[in-house]
Amino acid sequence: MKACILQNQAPVETRPLKYADVVVPEPRGVEVRIKVAACGVCRTDLHVVEGDLEQRSSPLIPGHQIVGIVDKIGDAVEGLSIGQRVGVAWLHSTCGQCGFCVSGRENLCDRAEFTGWTRDGGFAEFAVADPRFVYPIPDGFSDIQAAPLLCAGIIGYRALRLTGICDWEGSRLGIYGFGAAGHVCIQIARHRGASVYVATRDREKHQALALELGAAWVGDTFSEPPVKLDAAIIFAPAGEIVPPALKALDKGGSLVLGGIHMSPIPEIDYKLIYGERIIRSVANNTRDDGREFLKEAAEIPITTSVQSFRLDEANDALIALKNDAIKGAAVICVL
Repeated sequence: MKACILQNQAPVETRPLKYADVVVPEPRGVEVRIKVAACGVCRTDLHVVEGDLEQRSSPLIPGHQIVGIVDKIGDAVEGLSIGQRVGVAWLHSTCGQCGFCVSGRENLCDRAEFTGWTRDGGFAEFAVADPRFVYPIPDGFSDIQAAPLLCAGIIGYRALRLTGICDWEGSRLGIYGFGAAGHVCIQIARHRGASVYVATRDREKHQALALELGAAWVGDTFSEPPVKLDAAIIFAPAGEIVPPALKALDKGGSLVLGGIHMSPIPEIDYKLIYGERIIRSVANNTRDDGREFLKEAAEIPITTSVQSFRLDEANDALIALKNDAIKGAAVICVL
């Protein structure tokens, strides 16, 4: 099969992914094989390829927003059938036995495996997955539209949950950074009744898309919103955004950091967190996050803005993502 292989981490400008022929993977006992139709390109893929996250496997096939058809089933698999359309997300599997897993916090499992980081992912014609961690894809979404939902969407959904906002009607939410996750997150928040204030660079792409999706206000990354916010989410991996985002919060507000990697956070004046303001991170996702989000996404329904690339253009997709040249989400079309 054709796949994009990472041998050694390097800046994406050096085009480190090699488009090559590799052996088609075979599903073991509790695994399924998926014929990949589309795979979203996430900023986490950029962190994996460039070395912001340590290399855990080499060679590695990146990609963790997989949509495809179940092609082959291992001997011990139940509940899935050949030909079923499914999605695979970042959380590949967990131990199921540790204190985090048994208390409903499997996203924090120390023995978790991750698609496209510790296990081969979806920048390929076929991928294997743990059937307990795959999701049926709602019929209303095409393959290319569904792919960004499987990380950008799920993480945005979890970030919204962690803001702690109970009554969304009339709430004021800030979003910092408006790529794949932001453009899905705003649709959920507005559907629930919140007003959304977006701070992001690139007026032509990101700010324009935020306005198209109903933002109450749009400004540059470090601009101050015209009202105090009940909560804010930072999707950009830039620690320097934390102080101005805290400054924008009302008393009792919460700031959620939505990325797996972030540059250093500057020294924070205590007055920015005084008044019971909260800072917290998002770590991975649970399967419940995925199931609940996909159900709500279909009900809204979410519309994804997508720029597509061929499988042999994976390096180009990562370069475009790094340079904020994607309006919405990048998706690799395999079929």
